[in-house]
Amino acid sequence: MTIEIRDASLEARIRKQLQATGASSVEEVLLRLLDTQEEQDRWLLENREEINAKIRRGTDQLDRGDGIPEDQLDAYVMNLKAQPE
Repeated sequence: MTIEIRDASLEARIRKQLQATGASSVEEVLLRLLDTQEEQDRWLLENREEINAKIRRGTDQLDRGDGIPEDQLDAYVMNLKAQPE
């Protein structure tokens, strides 16, 4: 199979990945990218119910008025980030 890339910015992105990853060929770059995408898709599929449950829980909290006021959101997120995992 031959793939022709006509978009210069896309070609530049592929070349950047080639250099950044130390891949030996464009084919290797594409294989890594496809592997990564497939893994992400698999993870999302496996965790779909949990993700949707969290979204529903957040929506329910907002509907009850339990959300964080916008003017306090940045401080709240910074506090979360400062906590150890």
